[in-house]
Amino acid sequence: MGLTYTSEISLLPLKVRKDKRYYIVEDEATGDFYEMPEVCITAIELLNKAIPLREIEKSLNARYPNEDIDVLGFIDQLLELNLVKEIDGIPIQRSYVDHFNSSNTWIPESLGRFFFNTISSKFYILLLVASTVLILFNPNLFPRYSDLFAFDLMFQNVLALLLISFFLVILHEFGHVLAVRSEGLPAKIEVGHRLFFVVLETDMSQVWKLPAEKRNKLFLAGMYFDIVVLFLALSAQLFMTENSLTMGVSKLVVLNTFIRLIYQAAVFMKTDLYYVIENTTGCYNLMENGRNFLSKWLPFLRVPETETFDGEEKFVRRYAGFYLSGILLTLIITAYYYIPQIIFAVNEIMMPGFYEPITSIRFWDSVVFLLQLVLVSGLLLYSWTKKYRLSS
Repeated sequence: MGLTYTSEISLLPLKVRKDKRYYIVEDEATGDFYEMPEVCITAIELLNKAIPLREIEKSLNARYPNEDIDVLGFIDQLLELNLVKEIDGIPIQRSYVDHFNSSNTWIPESLGRFFFNTISSKFYILLLVASTVLILFNPNLFPRYSDLFAFDLMFQNVLALLLISFFLVILHEFGHVLAVRSEGLPAKIEVGHRLFFVVLETDMSQVWKLPAEKRNKLFLAGMYFDIVVLFLALSAQLFMTENSLTMGVSKLVVLNTFIRLIYQAAVFMKTDLYYVIENTTGCYNLMENGRNFLSKWLPFLRVPETETFDGEEKFVRRYAGFYLSGILLTLIITAYYYIPQIIFAVNEIMMPGFYEPITSIRFWDSVVFLLQLVLVSGLLLYSWTKKYRLSS
């Protein structure tokens, strides 16, 4: 369909909200959101008034003399975003995902507000401070790599880790759901994946309906629930016998929760804290722009170009520092926890098991653990080689 200055354009119903730096445009039919500068919002307003395109371009050039105005190019972008209803009276066909189909609207808003209100965030921060104080005054509470081995057999340790991790992840995501419901918005927990691994994640796309100052609560909600778990597990250890099974499970809970909280600071991944940084700065392509900034010295980080609006450069540079710090933090966690865990498991559990009779459960425990190591290492190697092939 040819687009000219004589074309008549009709847009779909759009809702525009002023954000910290620019504007958020909502497609009311789909619940999709887009960030746009003021010149685009003015163009949308003029299009909705059915002003001829050439007149719109003249008006925009006069109002925004420092902008490179191209009305036809802007309409092409709106077409790519599926925001155009008709051109010259001809309907534009489009397909989209309905974000409003949610299974969690049955959760009362009052329940969400019970956990997330004007004073709750202060309470959660207080629990984080209390957990820190407990560890400082009792260093034995600090999680160690050996806390993974609550049982004698590796398959028992792996099973316990999987069950505890699954429960804690569900609890983390349910925190996000309750926070979203506290604002009367729909939210649902979905099954996603990271390469070969199944993960749970909360669809919070509707948070863009809220002003920026209300969004951080929703992004931090999962971490708030993690903080509660950490405090309770640390406190419980004060009343447990050192070598009891409950103590071992409690230590495993602390270890799991502690590592996941620390990983939130690894903002080279899109963690909850990453979205807090995005929301606070008003820069919504920080990761992509930060990687492209660092690609001057580390070319392998380059990703497809994204638009950097005026005034965002200083935030991008600062985020680039956080990006590198997050990678360093991940390496430290790996060196302090994961590598010692593997070495300990191999030397103290797997290798001794192979000296047991073939009929011994410890022998087969070692076999299963070895197969697990081979499988995980193979998947990791495949992932690395696949990424290298795609980038070359």
